[in-house]
Amino acid sequence: MFNQGKMNKMLKQAKAMQYNMAKVQDELEDVFIEESAGDLITIKMNAKLDLLDVNLSDAALNEDKEILEDLILAAVNKAITKAQEEAQSRMNTVTGSMLGGLNLPGM
Repeated sequence: MFNQGKMNKMLKQAKAMQYNMAKVQDELEDVFIEESAGDLITIKMNAKLDLLDVNLSDAALNEDKEILEDLILAAVNKAITKAQEEAQSRMNTVTGSMLGGLNLPGM
C-alpha cells in the first residue's frame, strides 16, 4: 500500500541532497590543487578543473621543448587526478551510500 508519509520524507531527503550537492559543486571552485613536475613546472587548478596558473622555473626555460611539454602534461594530469579525487570525496560526504558507490563523472 502507498505510504504518503514515507514518500514525502524521501522527497524531502532528495531535495536536501540536491541542495547539498549544488553547494559542494560551488565550493569546489575554492578548493585549490597544486602539482609540480621535476621542480621545473607548477600547475595550480581548482577542484572544478579550472586551470588557474602555470608556473615555469627559470631552469625550465633551458630544457628541451619535448621534455618541457612532457613535464607540463605530467603536472596537469596529476593535478586533474587530485582534483577529481577531492571532488569525489567531498561529494561522497553528501551522498553517502545513497548512490551505491557509483562512479559518476563530474560527481
